[in-house]
Amino acid sequence: MQSLIKEIESLVDYAKTNLELEAGDTAYKRNRLLELYESGIEGAELEDAVYGELSLLPSAVNARFAEISKSEGGKAATDWLYDYCVKNRYVKKDVLDKNPRFETSNGLIITINKAKPEFRDPKKAVKGNSVEGGFCKCVICRENEGYGARNKRNLRTVDLTLGGKPWFWQFSPYGYFNQHGIAVNCEHIPMHIDEDTFPRLMDFVDKYPHYFVGCNAPLPGIGGSVLAHDHYQGGGEILPLHKAKIKTQIKDKKYPYVIAGVLDWPGTVIRIKSGKRNEVTEVAERLRAAWVKYNNPEIGIIAKDKDGEHNAISPTVIKSVNGYEMNVILRSNVASEEYPDGVFHAHPEFHSIKKESIGLIEAQGLFILPGRLEEQLAEVEKFIAEKKSLPEEYAQFKLVYDETKALYEGGKFKTVHSAMQEELGSICYRILENTAVFKTDADLKRFLVDAGFEV
Repeated sequence: MQSLIKEIESLVDYAKTNLELEAGDTAYKRNRLLELYESGIEGAELEDAVYGELSLLPSAVNARFAEISKSEGGKAATDWLYDYCVKNRYVKKDVLDKNPRFETSNGLIITINKAKPEFRDPKKAVKGNSVEGGFCKCVICRENEGYGARNKRNLRTVDLTLGGKPWFWQFSPYGYFNQHGIAVNCEHIPMHIDEDTFPRLMDFVDKYPHYFVGCNAPLPGIGGSVLAHDHYQGGGEILPLHKAKIKTQIKDKKYPYVIAGVLDWPGTVIRIKSGKRNEVTEVAERLRAAWVKYNNPEIGIIAKDKDGEHNAISPTVIKSVNGYEMNVILRSNVASEEYPDGVFHAHPEFHSIKKESIGLIEAQGLFILPGRLEEQLAEVEKFIAEKKSLPEEYAQFKLVYDETKALYEGGKFKTVHSAMQEELGSICYRILENTAVFKTDADLKRFLVDAGFEV
């Protein structure tokens, strides 16, 4: 019993130092923890319950966030909230920091996600990972705050107003990049992108110009893992796409002074830049409206068929001293007999590395690869280093084995591991090329001219 009391005292002291626990509430919290321990809760569920109990109430977190926003600005407020969510163990930063991460020579960032299982079920995304029972309709509804059945007792969210409507912000427990979070519509409606999406994204970066924010294409196979609930993703990191340059200038007839162009990028991306947000939103909307109805069967682009709609965009925006920069990524989830997982999806020869949807984050050059690869690729590296043939059980990695072996034996890389990292960067680049809806400049030019742009 003494060791338990000592552990509880340590947790209460931690909460006073890190979680803004008031001194007058310590006896109450001490007794609440004692009751939790005596109830027999174990493992991750215990951590969730303990830190949920020690954290400020959601209303207090929300009020504190608003107070800091008003007195110190949006960056100070998001920094405070992120730090709080790390300290109350909702954001598993210590786990995330163990994920391998590196940048390759082509500028892509590769991470291996050891924290979450591989996601391969688009049907689950359409349903939005719905929740049985309880008050919440899916895994990202605000009603999850404190919901023990999904280990959300320590989840804390804060209010947002986007497009004049109530939204909220929360950080992802297993974020893919610095301060990765989601802005979620308080109304449980399906993900969609229309003319109102662009002003809402602008509202977000006006409030938090230190963040980027974007929206997954709202279609199965090319979107996120929760399509049933309207939400955006963002955070405090410059992604590879943001560093890409315009390779072909285009002009909008209504706003000729808007800077616009096709990016030098393996996917199909149009950048729109202006100091006036209404100009960016109008041009982006005209581009979206043109793309969602565009057909060109000769190159595999089919806007709609018996299986539904296939064209969508992933818009993503940053704000700088020069104004707003909207990157519009053209996406298609059309499938064929040759490519049942998607014509513009990672092709089968790359599925051993990445079969999951290529969502907003990957489309911007940060690849999240499945955790299984850490062990599997280490074995492939071992076969190469020991000059052994690839065993039959590793046949799915033949392309990776052959190309990594050639890189290593070419003498440019001192270790097999560094050659493997370069190979992963090459494969991910080719996957982005697979997602490009236009493979030639001529085809893209025809679309842009049809959409009313001058090229």
